[in-house]
Amino acid sequence: MREQDKLMVIWSSGDRDVALKVCFMYTNAAKKVKWFDEVNLIVWGPSAKLLCEDEELQEKLKMMQDNGVVVEACVNCAEMYGVADQLRDMGIDVKGMGKPLTERLKADWKQLNF
Repeated sequence: MREQDKLMVIWSSGDRDVALKVCFMYTNAAKKVKWFDEVNLIVWGPSAKLLCEDEELQEKLKMMQDNGVVVEACVNCAEMYGVADQLRDMGIDVKGMGKPLTERLKADWKQLNF
């Protein structure tokens, strides 16, 4: 797999419309339609809290996971919001994201931020 075939989407916005109408829609399509071979969604900051409060977002996230999107979350952010266990219960890999993010940036993954 070429590095160009890898996309990471950093979702940090606490805005529900950004999640539903931009971030989730594109991220899911990028994997489902095979625009990228590997697609990772990183839940970072206020998005962690929003996700845990919104059932519709949880349903959309599950659909993305079922389509092959790898979902990860920053453990420090999740703990600040008190939602780490809830995220894990959704099948999200909750971990330190500084090192993986840095490695991906240095490996020239494509990156989108919402």
